[in-house]
Amino acid sequence: MSATSPRPSYAAVLRIPYARRTFAAVLVGRLSYGMVSIAVLLAVTRTTGSYAVAGTVMALFGATSVFLSPARAALVDRYGPRRALLPMASLYAVLLGALAVVSWRPGASGPVLGAVAGAAGACAPPLGPTMRTVWSELAADRRLLRRAYSLDGVAEELLFVSGPLVVGAVVQFAAPAATVLLAAVLVVAGTAGFVTSPAVARMPGRGPAPKGGARKRKPRVAARIVPPVVAAGGVGLSLGALDLLVLAFAEQRGHGDDVVAWIFAALSGGSAVGGLLYGAVEWRSGARLRLALLTACLGLALAGAGLAPNLAVLTGAVVCAGLFVAPALTTAYLVADESAPAGARTQAGAWVNTAVNAGISAGAAASGLLVAHFSPTLGFALAGAAALLAATAVGAGRRRDRRAEEMGEMGEMGEMGEDAVESAAEIVVGRDGELR
Repeated sequence: MSATSPRPSYAAVLRIPYARRTFAAVLVGRLSYGMVSIAVLLAVTRTTGSYAVAGTVMALFGATSVFLSPARAALVDRYGPRRALLPMASLYAVLLGALAVVSWRPGASGPVLGAVAGAAGACAPPLGPTMRTVWSELAADRRLLRRAYSLDGVAEELLFVSGPLVVGAVVQFAAPAATVLLAAVLVVAGTAGFVTSPAVARMPGRGPAPKGGARKRKPRVAARIVPPVVAAGGVGLSLGALDLLVLAFAEQRGHGDDVVAWIFAALSGGSAVGGLLYGAVEWRSGARLRLALLTACLGLALAGAGLAPNLAVLTGAVVCAGLFVAPALTTAYLVADESAPAGARTQAGAWVNTAVNAGISAGAAASGLLVAHFSPTLGFALAGAAALLAATAVGAGRRRDRRAEEMGEMGEMGEMGEDAVESAAEIVVGRDGELR
């Protein structure tokens, strides 16, 4: 797409050949991820009657799902989506089905539930990172790719809002274990539709890495994806702390849990709006600079939210914070995609995804300590500080990389000058030392 071509739009993204079919299929599978956490939590709580056991089972499920995600993504990069994702999705669905069967009736063993849940999490197919790799293949124009990533991020946000609603509707007439089964069916159906799309079927994978070059290149790739991983981790820390902080803020002012749900919905709504606006704007600044600024703005908005005098103002502050969530994560994925070689894009995106989820878990754990010992105002300030610290690290890394590039360019110019002098000398004197 040339510089004089019409500005890309979200409609143009969906007009890319096979884009709508591929995207619709993968969204079906990713809806499973929006459902599975609350589904497993309800099923385990119902069968054991213990919140402690349910929390342990969820911790095992989340740990294997999050921290093994880059390893599963590396398999997708190596063997291609069709050969890697279908076995993962099938095994994941079988294990979820086993978890549903075990938890269907009261009295299930906690260790058995934990083992099955941990094994299931280890097999969860990385549909989000793979879809973003597919977008990078489909959208050759970087402006169109930014809109594709924004659309993807907003859709994912809406899936994680609608997933619990689907679970809530199903448990009105069925056991919670039935929602675990439904999640298993959705992930298999969505993955099958995704990998059979022509846009995905033509991605064979890079094959086994050669023994010589892989080790030399790996540290360089790892260093390049540090900025988006750090930014994503900071965003995750801030968001993970937000849940308990909002709850403590509301309880401190005499409000019930029902209003808290609306504040979380406002956060998701703000994130969706921010993501759509971000993708529609023609940005002149570099992605690394935008990543630092968006993460910093999120931190400032969260720090300011703690100064809200009442719940209405807090809701407005949370909406403002949400405006930066999807854009910051979208930019993190874009930077990771730009930094990684073609054969490791899925893995790079998975590292960003892992950083977000790990940050959310750590933020939730830290916020429990904050709420127990400090005021919500200080908690919001510290949550914002986490994002600001990440933004500072990204900005400092950007300046360091620019200096390194400048030094590298100077070195290249010096080498070119030496080569020119040597060539001139050869012309005048000749290689045999005789004057020409």
